[in-house]
Amino acid sequence: MATRSPLLLQATTVEAVRGEGCWLVDADGHRHLDFTAGIGVTSTGHCHPRVVEAIRHQAGELIHGQVTTVMHPRLDELSDALCAALPGFGSVFVANSGSEAVEAALRLARHATGRPNLVAFQGGFHGRTMGAASLTTSKLAVRAGLQPLMGGVVLAPFPYAHRYGWSEDEAVAFCLRELDHLFATTTAPSETAAIIIEPVLGEGGYVPAPDAFLRGLRERCDRHGILLVADEVQTGVGRTGRMWGMDHSGVHPDVVVVAKGLASGMPLSAIVASPELMAAGAPGSQGGTYGGNPVACAAAVATLDVVADEDLVANSATQGERLVAGVRALAAAHPEIADVRGRGLMIGVELADGPGHSAGELVQAVRVAATEAGLLTLACGASGQVLRLIPPLVVSAEEVDDGLARLAEAFDKALAGT
Repeated sequence: MATRSPLLLQATTVEAVRGEGCWLVDADGHRHLDFTAGIGVTSTGHCHPRVVEAIRHQAGELIHGQVTTVMHPRLDELSDALCAALPGFGSVFVANSGSEAVEAALRLARHATGRPNLVAFQGGFHGRTMGAASLTTSKLAVRAGLQPLMGGVVLAPFPYAHRYGWSEDEAVAFCLRELDHLFATTTAPSETAAIIIEPVLGEGGYVPAPDAFLRGLRERCDRHGILLVADEVQTGVGRTGRMWGMDHSGVHPDVVVVAKGLASGMPLSAIVASPELMAAGAPGSQGGTYGGNPVACAAAVATLDVVADEDLVANSATQGERLVAGVRALAAAHPEIADVRGRGLMIGVELADGPGHSAGELVQAVRVAATEAGLLTLACGASGQVLRLIPPLVVSAEEVDDGLARLAEAFDKALAGT
């Protein structure tokens, strides 16, 4: 009998056979409240009826329409819907995964500017392919044993105020100074094609980029003719309580990278830019066998419709506030919780090291106990010290409260064993 690769590490032992809304059902019929959303993918919940129907209908008409060979109407519909959701852009390239879309954004930036270098931020996660991995420093597992990676990448500090032990204003001022220092010592602005940033640091710890920091990046990009690329793979499509993570700051990037929650579980990603910028790339530099698959595009169009029609962005904001308030109340009883942060339904709970255990070990113990209590969660951060809570955007107030009760049970059990 074939075995799974041992290199694929799994967060839980649950074998899911069915999903509905915020719930997964395992092979034994047990129900699990899913606060992972497939790492932020099932934005409309598991198997939303409108998304399922769009997939079924499209699969009966055309499953594969290879977009460098033929065109199909679902791709046009998706392009129109994406540009309507991202005013001020107007041109779309569609691929399969977040990594692939990041690679396309890097290629476009270098071609359009004629410059070689790229600035990314410490703790960022942009993917596992070689170019995207070169930008990724969320943890060693993505980079270890692969050096040397792609050249031309310069890393700048991210304003992770809790890690530094500073106020947010102090962290922002320091990181902008350090970025200016990099421009003076490491990558000349005239040789810098793009700055790429996650509006909320994802795998690196669920740390929102302060609005003042993003505005500082925009000002420097404008001053030096550098492109600003927003990696909205995890923050996009309503996850942060706004349609896009950058919307909180009012900053308009030059390129937006979209994936994860875009198609409610079907593999699909995209980069969006202005027609002028997209046209400045090299002809033939974008493509792929499966990118723009008709079934995935149909799922994405249905997803964007559901997000709008069911007001899921507002629900993300409302239920996110409820979830944060509940976790902060839990923190009052558990000093091991060092920080609770996030936007919308993208929430990080950072734990502190304690006598006889590290924060990462405690997060793992809490996660195991939560799974036993029927609540699925994930970890992030360089040492796994952050518990992340990312329910589907359809989560109800009752489900938030249910999740909080299960999480409290998990903390009590995990701490009793330390």
